[in-house]
Amino acid sequence: MTGTIFSDLGQASRFMALEWVQELFKQCLGYQPFPATLNLRPATPDDARVWQRVQCELAGVALAPAAGGHCAAKLYMVDIAASAGSARVAGAVVLPEVKDYPSDKIEVVAPVCLKDHLGIQDGDRLTLEFLR
Repeated sequence: MTGTIFSDLGQASRFMALEWVQELFKQCLGYQPFPATLNLRPATPDDARVWQRVQCELAGVALAPAAGGHCAAKLYMVDIAASAGSARVAGAVVLPEVKDYPSDKIEVVAPVCLKDHLGIQDGDRLTLEFLR
């Protein structure tokens, strides 16, 4: 699926910078992610349908809620590309399990700052290949 990059409130960066979060992600992903998420919105209605299907059909990796009021979440492993034929980066989509979480918001983590590594910015598109 393809998504369009957008900036949000920056709340995920505070969460992602927590030591226990970094350690949990390292255990689940095999690497410590860059301490922020990259936000995407599905680029087309077809992309939105793919994202809905992923949530229904893939189990993902469950992250248990932690002390301190943080919520449970699911991780979906992905390969990330800025354009067809470009280098791919392994990453994951983090889906917080909170009431009223926006259905069109996709938060991506990777071991690098994706904007710097791929030379992308808000308004650009990324392609995610969900791995089973």
